[in-house]
Amino acid sequence: MANPCKIKEGAVEYAIGEFDGQTILYDFPKILIYLNAKGRLLFGNRFKIYEEDRGILLKLCHYFIRDFGNCKKHGIDPDKGVLLSGPVGCGKTSLMKLLRHIVPHQRPYQIIPTRNIVFAFNHIGHQVIEDYGKGRFFCFDDLGVEPTGRHFGKDCNVMGEVLLSRHELFLKRHVKTHATTNLNAQELKELYGNRVHSRMRELFNLIAFDADTPDKRT
Repeated sequence: MANPCKIKEGAVEYAIGEFDGQTILYDFPKILIYLNAKGRLLFGNRFKIYEEDRGILLKLCHYFIRDFGNCKKHGIDPDKGVLLSGPVGCGKTSLMKLLRHIVPHQRPYQIIPTRNIVFAFNHIGHQVIEDYGKGRFFCFDDLGVEPTGRHFGKDCNVMGEVLLSRHELFLKRHVKTHATTNLNAQELKELYGNRVHSRMRELFNLIAFDADTPDKRT
């Protein structure tokens, strides 16, 4: 088995922990070094890990590396997905694109903007909802800001239906779903209704940036 703690980016190899052939012992400062380097490769030289984000990044790292002790300490269920919430521009999408790279041995997830799913529904119809209810791993980006779907004159809360399908998939096959959102729990409940909101609590760990986190894109 290849060493999952050594990740190669071009000619540079990053060690983010130690591996004895069976057990992985991760090192958070080394993970941060790798994430800074990988972030610059993905998003450009202006990318950096902000000191004020270290707390939330530590929680996310505990989740992704399946550090069961620290997950329990923070009330995180490593078998659920992540709903990462926070203000516009705080870095939610970038982190979800970035963090999957620290666990290359785990099954990857695809990041899909929710508006793209609704646009596809408007053209194709309910087949789109069925497709997202199958066994692939997804992170739905910008959950809650997508428009209402409309196909052949009938309106549909597309992402609400997709989340119900993903919940069934999670119960039957333990397939994870992740998402990012700018909305808080009450706003999501008002948008998707009690039934979907109840399923979301079973589907996701809520990990949230502070409400006053500044927009890093300005």
